[in-house]
Amino acid sequence: MNETVPATETPATPLLSNWTGPFGLPPFGQIADDQFAPAVDAALAEARAAIAEIAGNAEDPTFANTIEALELVDGKLSRVLGVFYTLAGTDSTPAREALQRDFSPMLADYGSEVAMNPALFARIEALWLKREELDLTDEQQRVLFLTRRSFVRQGAQLEGYARDRLTEVKSRLAVLGTDFTQNLLEDERSWFMPLAEADLAGLPDFVIEAARAAGEDKGSKGPVITLSRSLIVPFLQFSSDRDLREEAFAAWTSRGANGGMTDNRDIAAEILKLREERAMLLGYDSFADYKLETEMAGTPAAVRELLMQVWEPARAAAEADSIRLTAMMHSDGVNGDLEPWDWRYYSEKRRKAEHDLDEAELKPYLQLDRMIEAAFSCANRLFGLEFAPLDVPLHHPDARAWDVTRNGTHMAVFIADYFARGGKRSGAWCSAMRSQQKLAGDIRPHVLNVCNFAKPPKGQPALLSWDDARTLFHEFGHALHQMLSDVTYESISGTSVARDFVELPSQLFEHWLEVPEVLAEFATHVETGAPMPQDMLERLLAASTYDMGFSTVEYIASALVDLTFHEGEAPSDPMARQEEELDAIGMPRAIRMRHATPHFAHVFSGDGYSSGYYSYMWSEVMDADAFDAFREAGGAFDAATAQKLYDHILSAGGSRDEAELYTAFRGRMPGVEALLKGRGLQPAA
Repeated sequence: MNETVPATETPATPLLSNWTGPFGLPPFGQIADDQFAPAVDAALAEARAAIAEIAGNAEDPTFANTIEALELVDGKLSRVLGVFYTLAGTDSTPAREALQRDFSPMLADYGSEVAMNPALFARIEALWLKREELDLTDEQQRVLFLTRRSFVRQGAQLEGYARDRLTEVKSRLAVLGTDFTQNLLEDERSWFMPLAEADLAGLPDFVIEAARAAGEDKGSKGPVITLSRSLIVPFLQFSSDRDLREEAFAAWTSRGANGGMTDNRDIAAEILKLREERAMLLGYDSFADYKLETEMAGTPAAVRELLMQVWEPARAAAEADSIRLTAMMHSDGVNGDLEPWDWRYYSEKRRKAEHDLDEAELKPYLQLDRMIEAAFSCANRLFGLEFAPLDVPLHHPDARAWDVTRNGTHMAVFIADYFARGGKRSGAWCSAMRSQQKLAGDIRPHVLNVCNFAKPPKGQPALLSWDDARTLFHEFGHALHQMLSDVTYESISGTSVARDFVELPSQLFEHWLEVPEVLAEFATHVETGAPMPQDMLERLLAASTYDMGFSTVEYIASALVDLTFHEGEAPSDPMARQEEELDAIGMPRAIRMRHATPHFAHVFSGDGYSSGYYSYMWSEVMDADAFDAFREAGGAFDAATAQKLYDHILSAGGSRDEAELYTAFRGRMPGVEALLKGRGLQPAA
């Protein structure tokens, strides 16, 4: 294969060489942006040569010379892109954004070439038709099924115009998704609101310190509020200046809809139209039908049924809360209706009044380092994992790494990048720069957690909000799914599962943050080291479902709009269609969607969560039921239940149908009751 890239043409870059440093980690200190384009070109050439070799093999197709060979084709390309997208997502620059724009259509075209290679698909189809004669393991049967299904869904059976047009559509969608992401990032990093010293009145110290740190980052002479969620949300919770809250909220909710070069509204409309065309070319009634075919939900009707089961009690709770918050606002002398920029402010006041608990009181007990220790401790007690700090070159000075072992055996390298910065994509995510597999040797993963917590002033410890701590546990749950993976084939390792199953391990792990003995040990005061007082711990846990109507409504509204966009004819005006759906479901006026269309990156930055934003709720049905399994067995750290979770879910990847995996763990599939109970949304008796 290497003959296609002569040595004289191979760029002098460590990206294409064997990485011989600790654990085979990328040599980030030796990598420069100008190395990526030639490295991707070389890796693509090598992959294309390998594909041609497989497709043109004169021997009859076998699982080894076709399916296993395909599993290994993109190894070098994946290594290069794993490094690039880590840098592009966590520390974007104009040069990296330009490379993303170049790579997106290039990679989409390569994917189409592979999927629509008739000789290659003929070999896969031949294996599929005689699969019962091949004496394959269960895992190999699964990989063959998934490989064939993927090729068919990418257009392998299309011919003529339909084949050519689908290639064009996929290439254009790749460009539009990149544009959407970069526009959103530009809006997020370019806006900030300077605060005068008088504007700081009433804000807790942690908000003031974060605003001053943000001001330094932006080159401002004083504190500023940015569109980082870890800063703007506490500002909306605590600022008594209603005009400033409105200004900040307007900027936050108008991302991607400010006109000019970064406006995403027309991009969203074109994406929806092209997705509809893609589905039609492949013979589906709608894009939602196409997308949900491979998910646990199966159909748009099943998704809507679940969401509406939760929507009605959530909306009722939110409307009741709105009445209480409006009364509080009127008692402050503010007349008129409760507005979206008022909700968090008065909700925080109400939480203080009803639970004697506020973020400023709680935050000193939620040190970042102690919450990391808490997550590690839970992983140790449940699965026997040990974490040893590593001193290795990483993608950014803020990042840190650990060697993860189990019974003395290396399991993974875990890398975490927790703090917000101007070039980092918003939100939180887990990715693998290298995934677990055994086909090319015992390859252990390099797993990355990325968050956007407010960075503290230099020399001071980072303090988290309760939501921040929950996010840390959530992303670490994804990391466990990657680190504990134990399969042969990379295509089914770790989080390579249905979208509405992938959130099960992450949302399930959040439950351990609320285990009293975990908080008693790790929620210690930043100055005194004293554990969280028992009465505060009780108040915190009692408030665990506080404001759940609000959070559930803002989430489900986004999920329903996503579904509506994709289950029928693509709207020519997505913003108008968004409002129609919100009116139809009776959206409370004082609550906005968690992600409005112009900044709905889950749905429009790529196909990952398109028609699939509901998946958090689908997985929550399972995670609530799964944690009940621990309770029923005697406690959060029951060893036998943890072993079943490891055996049937965390180590299994996508080696079996997801419903089979869950049933093997729990003995049955769950209903929605545990979810409603966990959210405190049970209908009144």
